[in-house]
Amino acid sequence: MTPSRERLEQALALIADPQGEGARTCLTVYQQAARAAADAADARARDGISLGPLDGAIITIKDLFDVAGEVTRAGSKLLADEGKPAEADAPAVRRLRTAGAVIVAKTNMSEFAFTGLGINPHFGTPGNPADRARCPGGSSSGAAVAAADGLCDVAIGSDTGGSCRIPAAFCGVVGFKPSAWRIPTDGAFPLSWSLDSIGSIARSVANCASVDAVMAGEAPWKLEPAPLAGLRLGIAQGLPLENLDDTVGKRFPEALDRLEKAGARLSNEKLPLIGDMMTTLSRASILVAEVYSIHRDRLTRRGDDVDQIVRARIEKGRDISSADYIAVMRARADLIRAMDARLGDLDALVMPSTPIVAPRIDEAAAPKEFMARNAMALRNTTIANFFDLTAVSLPLPRHGGLPAGLMLVARNGQDHRLFRIAAAVERALGA
Repeated sequence: MTPSRERLEQALALIADPQGEGARTCLTVYQQAARAAADAADARARDGISLGPLDGAIITIKDLFDVAGEVTRAGSKLLADEGKPAEADAPAVRRLRTAGAVIVAKTNMSEFAFTGLGINPHFGTPGNPADRARCPGGSSSGAAVAAADGLCDVAIGSDTGGSCRIPAAFCGVVGFKPSAWRIPTDGAFPLSWSLDSIGSIARSVANCASVDAVMAGEAPWKLEPAPLAGLRLGIAQGLPLENLDDTVGKRFPEALDRLEKAGARLSNEKLPLIGDMMTTLSRASILVAEVYSIHRDRLTRRGDDVDQIVRARIEKGRDISSADYIAVMRARADLIRAMDARLGDLDALVMPSTPIVAPRIDEAAAPKEFMARNAMALRNTTIANFFDLTAVSLPLPRHGGLPAGLMLVARNGQDHRLFRIAAAVERALGA
């Protein structure tokens, strides 16, 4: 295997390349610390010592994770101005370091992690590797670009409504959302306490599985693809299949056909619970209520210093009553139990990760156009967060076109099983 230091230098060169997206992708670069960590990993390797599968791996972390001694910006110049240095690394970051990971950079993101397109007016928007004029997806925008452009082996992000899976689908890589309880969210600047989870983005399912185990505090395990023959995959009907653009509408059924020929048992699954979710959220948005509670004082003081689209979305929380919020949270708990029971006879649900490919950045410049495309980007992925499930986005075969993603969704706690299924689907699709 190529020494860690050599791979690190390759990553640092890509980050520094003025012809690339490194400056917009990586907001902080840890050159000195990363070189020391890489050298230590190589020294262990020479002595026949290994801390596990991540020893010497090149990792980036999203800008919302605490690093001791640094202000946590969460993609915001306001937080960069007013924040206090973190006293300690976030637990997920600390576990990565303990496992020998080489943390090379903090990656760009949508401000406060609150949009799905990945646009950031403060630090610039990283261009999509498939077409630099297009959105990278968000909110873990820099994470997906870093993974797709080879700036790291694995990028760590967060996922509250699709923030790992959307950019993964837009950029043609793998994005994983765990069962939220498995990885501590302490030390990750919150968007929604009820919906946040810590995920990963990489060029393979195996890489996501390795880093997921470390962040979850689990022992390393060997990822063996599940047999595709006989797998019970339910195709989510209704909303997840509505208004697919031409690219997604063509590639998604092609992928299903390939999986069926490989022996998977596909079934069309009507899911009225998704309609129940939409009805519940029409009363009050959990996400908006919680993010408003986090930022209301900040917006009162310095609202003009916040991305104005993000600001407008947050301020909608002012009109949500505590009674409506509580009612929606109670309804959500009932719907989570109902969906868990509904999925009991399936190995996974399958649907397009996003109904659209990455829009052009200039197509999302005006607020109205931005909101329409943002809503479409988030539409399918947010289902897994609301119902407290685990999910992964896999790249569909591109045939030279723009990336699109296929999403597998499984019951809470079935993360290892989902990884095994995803590895089998990844192999079958050959994307």
